[in-house]
Amino acid sequence: MKSFYLTDPGKVRSHNEDSVIITRNMDNDYLMAVADGMGGHSAGEVASSIAIQYLGKHFQDTFLHMEKGDAVHWLRDSVTEINGLIFEYVKDHPESKGMGTTLVIALLTKDYILFGNIGDSSGFVIKDEKLHKVTYDHTLVNLLVSAGELTEEQAKDHPKKNVLMKALGANDPIDIDIFDCDMGVSSILLCSDGLTNMLEEEQIQKVLLSEAEIEDKVIKLIRKANNRGGTDNISVAYLIRDKEGEA
Repeated sequence: MKSFYLTDPGKVRSHNEDSVIITRNMDNDYLMAVADGMGGHSAGEVASSIAIQYLGKHFQDTFLHMEKGDAVHWLRDSVTEINGLIFEYVKDHPESKGMGTTLVIALLTKDYILFGNIGDSSGFVIKDEKLHKVTYDHTLVNLLVSAGELTEEQAKDHPKKNVLMKALGANDPIDIDIFDCDMGVSSILLCSDGLTNMLEEEQIQKVLLSEAEIEDKVIKLIRKANNRGGTDNISVAYLIRDKEGEA
């Protein structure tokens, strides 16, 4: 198993509000997560950090010998807890009102792979030498596409393409979309929209399927996003599974 993650402020933003993690527990299970914070006065950075720090510690402390059904409950309970922590922080720091974060998570064990997301950070897999998006973006534009009011082409450059319909710290109660993933995937990619807004899926796929080392692939994705404008923070977490498919 190989994994690598990196986060970059991009070319336009003065600071980075993204947080990212890849960690492994004693059972050799993996947690991957990317959170894209929002809100002024560094509040977005706080919100994403609350989410990632909680997940990392909670995973190490509690995620052991977990069946798939229990893992689904673990994800839902974790998100509820993180949401509460963000609302609590805002209560104690009124100047942070309006802060929140997206969240995309992947859990990889020897028996199952689960994805979860809130907002527009994305989860992908490589299967049969092709990139597939697993998660669904909770954006106004995506809602309009689903309703048939916009085409995919119109959605790409829509002025409200980044308006979120769901985020941690913005909705209470909150629920996370959970996806049960095929075990036949060869790798997992999580990223903030700073990557997907700059690069087409075909461009991402080309980099991930290249012969480069995993670190170089992640660095190249971020460099390409910056070369195309880097209008947002860019975070990438990438994991390549062992050839025999073991977690």
